[in-house]
Amino acid sequence: MRKSLGALTLAAVLAAGLGGGLAVRAEPIPTGWLAENMVPVGYLDLGGRFAYKLTVKQKAGRWYLYSAYDEDIGPGGHPGAVVVIDVTDPANPRRLKTIEGPPNTEIAQVSLHGDLLITNMSRHMTPQLARGAAAKTTPKTPLDEGVLFWDISDPANPRQVGQWATQAFGTHRNSYPGGKYAYAAASRPGFVGRVLVILDVSDPSQPREVATWHQYGQKEGEARTEGQLLAGLHGPAQVSPDGAMLTIAYAPDVVNLDISDIAHPKLIGRLTLVPPFANVGSQSVHTVVPYWDRKLLYVSGEARAANCDEALTVQGMVDNKDPAHPILISIFPTPRPPAALGVKTFCDRPGRFGPHNISTEIHNPDVAKPGDLIHVAYFNAGLWVYDIQDPRLPSIVGYFIPADSPQPQFSMTGLSKAYIAQDTLTDARGYVYMVGSGGLYILRDAGALEGRTLGAAAPAAAPSPARP
Repeated sequence: MRKSLGALTLAAVLAAGLGGGLAVRAEPIPTGWLAENMVPVGYLDLGGRFAYKLTVKQKAGRWYLYSAYDEDIGPGGHPGAVVVIDVTDPANPRRLKTIEGPPNTEIAQVSLHGDLLITNMSRHMTPQLARGAAAKTTPKTPLDEGVLFWDISDPANPRQVGQWATQAFGTHRNSYPGGKYAYAAASRPGFVGRVLVILDVSDPSQPREVATWHQYGQKEGEARTEGQLLAGLHGPAQVSPDGAMLTIAYAPDVVNLDISDIAHPKLIGRLTLVPPFANVGSQSVHTVVPYWDRKLLYVSGEARAANCDEALTVQGMVDNKDPAHPILISIFPTPRPPAALGVKTFCDRPGRFGPHNISTEIHNPDVAKPGDLIHVAYFNAGLWVYDIQDPRLPSIVGYFIPADSPQPQFSMTGLSKAYIAQDTLTDARGYVYMVGSGGLYILRDAGALEGRTLGAAAPAAAPSPARP
């Protein structure tokens, strides 16, 4: 496998990432990165803001990336915000618009299909809040919560058209796979932690709750047995192509639900993963992404403690051919730092180490469909690429580790100079986006991985359209 250092010349990087075409870049790619079978194509500084989740939309030949800025709770800070970035020319991404939310409000999650974008709103999440009762609170300062609905028929200018409120502390990882329904990981009065709420969004100006589903023990009055873990929903929900089944990360389990009667979801089966894997609340089982055609699931948790001071975080493949009895069939190998990084293990670096997000917007036609390569945002380890051609023998085949930031940046475990990779998404052109504590990187698979992400679905090369 080909290994690369950030000292590669600009011309070499552009040639690898853009098929040999040189382009003028608004912002240089920070030097000092380390990579194997990946190359950076473009970079956009986000002004010190910590960026969260990603989705993308293509319209009239132009590509628009949507993300969300974390709430900045420091002195002179800002509320969460939705950000729109033009990535039509991946070598020259341009921030088009930043839409700030209400004061003291976290906006971290984005999902879209067609011309409808949904974003979350919540109180700034803490471990105590995630484990506490979902009662409506009145902090000293105002905030807002729930789900916001945006018309993006003009992709550069999202227009808010509706809101649904939880009457508690808000929502987290929601999803909108298109059609009539959206799926929210929501706090609700009378429940502990987040539960699944299904919303009818056929009229997004007046979203309507049609169903709620929770794990036993979350509702007030439901007794928990001694030692029973508090269940909590992270999301996002994934709906089968026929619309009959929903698969979701609902700690401590992977859960399959029958939603053929949308108003009355029913449990089909579950796979309990915690313990032995790390118990970190609703993030214990953080992400589930189905391979519907292969009857497989990718599943991972989220590390919480700095320097690996907790149990192993789950990351593996699940056989889901019998949805009533899903089974774990493999565990992913742990990334090993390249010698040039100068540490024995990533546990020796600042911040959290472990899997976090992969490209989850699989319902979006402008997002690459799941294939044999899985790109994983790995917190202080950057981005790692796994090959699951044989799902029982996943292997590491590439990585990209950004250089440290000149100044410490915010992360969940405090200030850190190490780049903390938060989310990743791969668009239908094969460009891989990574955001976190140190800006937006746009990457391409290279070397032995070149062309594998899209395979036969790879589009023919075409010149970028003129900038409006």
